Amino acid sequence: MDVPEEDTNSPGWVFKSGGGSCVRPSRALCGTARGSGLVYCVNKVKGFRMPLNDDQSSDSDSSRLSESTVSSSDTEYSRQSFNSDSSSKPSSPASVHLLCVEHQQQLYPWGSPCALLPFRKSSPPKVITFDELMAATRNLSNWTLAHEIAVNANFCIKQEDYPQNSFAGTVKQIVHKAFWDHLESELNEDPPEYKHAIKLFEEIKEILLSFLTPGANRIHNQICEVLDTDLIRQQAEHNAVDIPGLANYVINTMGKLCAPIRDNDIKQLKATDNIVELLRQIFHVLDLMKVDMANYTIKSLRPYLWHNLVDYERTKFQEILEETPSALNLTTEWIKESIEDELSSISDESSSCPGADSSSKPIISPTLVLNNGYLKLLQWDYCKTIPETLITDEVRLQELREKLNQLKVIACVSLITNNMVGAAVVDVPDFTDHLKRISLPLLEGMNKKSFDLKEALNAIGIQICSIVNKSLSERGLPTLSEEMQSNLMGQIAHIVEKNNPVCSLIDKRIQLFMRSLLALPSFQKCMPTMPGGLSVIQREIEFLGSQYASIVNFNKKVYGPFYANILRKLLFPEAAMEKTEAETSSN
Repeated sequence: MDVPEEDTNSPGWVFKSGGGSCVRPSRALCGTARGSGLVYCVNKVKGFRMPLNDDQSSDSDSSRLSESTVSSSDTEYSRQSFNSDSSSKPSSPASVHLLCVEHQQQLYPWGSPCALLPFRKSSPPKVITFDELMAATRNLSNWTLAHEIAVNANFCIKQEDYPQNSFAGTVKQIVHKAFWDHLESELNEDPPEYKHAIKLFEEIKEILLSFLTPGANRIHNQICEVLDTDLIRQQAEHNAVDIPGLANYVINTMGKLCAPIRDNDIKQLKATDNIVELLRQIFHVLDLMKVDMANYTIKSLRPYLWHNLVDYERTKFQEILEETPSALNLTTEWIKESIEDELSSISDESSSCPGADSSSKPIISPTLVLNNGYLKLLQWDYCKTIPETLITDEVRLQELREKLNQLKVIACVSLITNNMVGAAVVDVPDFTDHLKRISLPLLEGMNKKSFDLKEALNAIGIQICSIVNKSLSERGLPTLSEEMQSNLMGQIAHIVEKNNPVCSLIDKRIQLFMRSLLALPSFQKCMPTMPGGLSVIQREIEFLGSQYASIVNFNKKVYGPFYANILRKLLFPEAAMEKTEAETSSN
């Protein structure tokens, strides 16, 4: 579904997710108070719908290549499989209409959508029209939003306003106060002026009708009959409008349609006597009800969206690729770097084996290349732009990296402590849990540039010495000497140094565990063997590993055909050239 192209600077809704946040204001329905030059805004929701159709189909070549790419067996990656034709378009993509909102730039934590569409320096500049850019932006918006709704169970909408002391917040407060003061002065005139009040009831009527389901004919007719603006205008001409009566009907109707969480708000509305303040609060509660309705819709459609997500995301990305052919440049570079790393590794192994045949061309497994690329994401510098096919999971991958870094430090501290004072801590009850309880709060935010890791490690060392000495004293044993405590704290503080041997060892073992996890078939639920030295963080790393494997396996399902095409061109350039020539000659 296309994202509307209108723009507004009024505050709107903020999409909140468990792992991060996607911030996008909603559409606003703005009206101008004639004669006053004032503007009032009412947030308006556009719901989304989708067919509840379970039939899925995709191009046979795409499916074959996708399965080939996801498979963990290297034998499935024969030269023939990558010389065959493939297509990244599903033949029958799921039609999913999503919740649409504006302000594209605020949805993307990585910046403007244009940043996703780089051009090769060697390529001639290509002129992109405004319509093409907007089409690509809409596809990016829907693609990202669909993924976030489906994979993030904590995704919801919350209404937020400008900060109270901000310039925009101050302007909004002044304008709104001016409007409501103007409305109050109109109603206090003799005879009263009802033009703007009638306009407000007309908008209230539209909002109430938007909450109704298609079969609610009785209440629909009742709302249209009571809030008939033509009739209200006729009554206003004869000064016979019952504004309090209309407001009371609106409140009662809102009470029937609202969620239970809004019952207290409805009670407060009934207790308000001032008609202008009452109308103001009615619009506030209606805004909250719209948020509730949108969140309920998201929750209800999440299972159906998830069922269609693979085809939907693949189709949307294919549309982006057709609009901007350079939209896979970063992904291609990412895979190329992984191939170069694998070739370097094979070269090192060959040089260490004197009898190896160095003249033969090395055979590289596409599965291994992809898995190595995914492993690099756990150490990715997120100041750089992530590959295009992983943008929808960037926040989740960044959080996984941050948590793994914390666990790596804890494992290093545990290993150093056990090696230096193992005999003293062996009888300390729940020492591992103590270590994690004191370390995790001190390591919170360690990936920020302003974070002082050395200071945090010194604090952890002091806490460990205190715990060990307390345990030794309780058992009537001599405490650690000053020299031993100094050495222990010094070794822990050295973790911050680059190429620290303990840190490098733990990092390799975490990488080994994650590599083993990716090598398992996606249907296998058991965890690989935990490498030595990681038992202190086993529960946490297995939990993070399952999240990581879920992200990777889903990414392979969606973008397998795109990866297969890139791998064919990079690993078998001669076959790719022959295929291109054959297609050219046939045309």
